[in-house]
Amino acid sequence: MIDINLIRQNPDLVKENIRKKFQDQKLPYVDEVLELDKQNRALKKEGDELRASRNKLSSEIGLLMKNKKIDEANAIKQQVVKNNERIIEIEKEENEISSRIKKLMMSIPNIIDKSVPIGKDDSENVENQKFGDPKVPNYEIPYHADILEKLGGLDKESAGRTSGNGFYYLMGDAARLVSAMISYSRDYMIDKGFTYCIPPFMIRSDVVNGVMSFAEMEAMMYKIEGEDLYLIGTSEHSMIGKFKDQIIKESQLPITMTSYSPCFRKEVGAHGIEERGIYRVHQFEKQEMIVICKPEDSMDWYNKMWSYTVEIFRNLNIPVRTLECCSGDLADLKVKSCDVEAWSPRQKKYFEVGSCSTLGDAQARRLGIRAKGADGNNYYLHTLNNTVLASVRALIAFLENNLNADGSVNIPKVLQPYMGGKTIIKAK
Repeated sequence: MIDINLIRQNPDLVKENIRKKFQDQKLPYVDEVLELDKQNRALKKEGDELRASRNKLSSEIGLLMKNKKIDEANAIKQQVVKNNERIIEIEKEENEISSRIKKLMMSIPNIIDKSVPIGKDDSENVENQKFGDPKVPNYEIPYHADILEKLGGLDKESAGRTSGNGFYYLMGDAARLVSAMISYSRDYMIDKGFTYCIPPFMIRSDVVNGVMSFAEMEAMMYKIEGEDLYLIGTSEHSMIGKFKDQIIKESQLPITMTSYSPCFRKEVGAHGIEERGIYRVHQFEKQEMIVICKPEDSMDWYNKMWSYTVEIFRNLNIPVRTLECCSGDLADLKVKSCDVEAWSPRQKKYFEVGSCSTLGDAQARRLGIRAKGADGNNYYLHTLNNTVLASVRALIAFLENNLNADGSVNIPKVLQPYMGGKTIIKAK
């Protein structure tokens, strides 16, 4: 959510930003906010004047009563009653208008960074940089579900009976491999100075509304029936929510945390749930990172964060690239975002394994996350998040890039301590 002062002072900038995101249907929201804000400020002025008048008249009543001028005092009392009735009406109108303004403001997209390429959708995202040589071996790389089957590591048929489509059982060395990658990425982030956390896996609606747009929530979140609780789609939500309505000391900044959680997603949309494999599923595990910092430090942290994910994947012998998200592919709260994509030697192309974003002060405004400056004034902080490692997609990339011709899978040095010293997983 942007600052309403920006709309008051530069509505054309806000409208141009909406156009850059190809959301022209939202252009009328800016003028509507301005008109409602004008009405609200007029009501506030009237209310303040009536309260001041009420206080003055109350003092006069006391003086008249003291001087036994009962009739005059009663006449003024009638005016005070009328003032109070109007004040109540004004407060009701203010609340209604404020609610309408907030709803509109939460639909107006955040101002994107000047460096973001302009494009309608993800087909116009721009490659930034490649890390590692994307190789295709001279032997066949099977579909990842077939690799896992030969390792005795995947059972979707049983998961279909217990839970339905979009779920799976991982077993044996495949399950251990996922735990190893999560553990390695956790320790990597701890070594970078991030505080490790296991957060709540369910959050209330006010936190959901604070961290994401309505469209994202509808497409992603599972609602707990009869409760004001949602299953998290990523631990970023509960990690940022941890600081809701807090005024943080500047001496505590930046706050850098890495978190483990299962993630639950409805995956509503045209892409659908994958029938045979595990690329798009309802449940997976993830190591996440978040940063809460001063506004002037956010872009430096953004560049550090995606570079950590790149280094982790390179240490797993997986070539990757970063892809700059264009304006039309950015969620409404995001200022700038890039995807980390892993090389698939089977498909001979890259696929998304993580995403890094800076959201400016949008989440902080929604959730009331502030710091007290040296001048004694409070200001909104910037929030950032990045996927360290998402289990199933990292597993797919790992298997394809570390597979041998005989169906065995090499274990890179960084994972061997988490795999009981194993250097290779052999096909069953």
